[in-house]
Amino acid sequence: MSNPLGAGPARFWCLAQLKPNGLNLALRNLARQGFDTFAPRLTITRRHGKRFRGARTLLFPGYVFVETGSSPGRWRAINSTLGIARLVRFGDNAPAQVSPDLIESLRLRCNDAGLLQPIDELETGDRVKILRGPFADFVATVERVEADRRVWLLIDMLGRQTRVAARAGDVTAA
Repeated sequence: MSNPLGAGPARFWCLAQLKPNGLNLALRNLARQGFDTFAPRLTITRRHGKRFRGARTLLFPGYVFVETGSSPGRWRAINSTLGIARLVRFGDNAPAQVSPDLIESLRLRCNDAGLLQPIDELETGDRVKILRGPFADFVATVERVEADRRVWLLIDMLGRQTRVAARAGDVTAA
């Protein structure tokens, strides 16, 4: 089977649920079996006492994308891999396939280390999620973007629109 672009065999991607703290174990064992994996990460702010610290976390906590090659039947080996709890399935026995276009678009937004990069172009009215700072995890609306990459956001707090400033690198699409 070929992909629509004719660039070789189609790649089948599936989503695997990880066991608790099983990411590194799963990645190591899947690599030993010849599977390509993708676990996009992002940097978020976590509060430790009175301080805020940056921490890297999975974009999809508890899950990793696994590429099974051009043979969709290779997925059975993934289920018995150390660190993997199960493959995500919908309905029948075969695992749900993830669109290769989705994987490619995520990879384009990540650097070589798999860290999600900020949005290049923000526009007025865009909905964004704040990743770092005291408003981490808040969803806001872009009010204005300045030339120095400062972004003015409107956050709904207690029924009122509150205006805050953030760096463009501190927000991602909501």
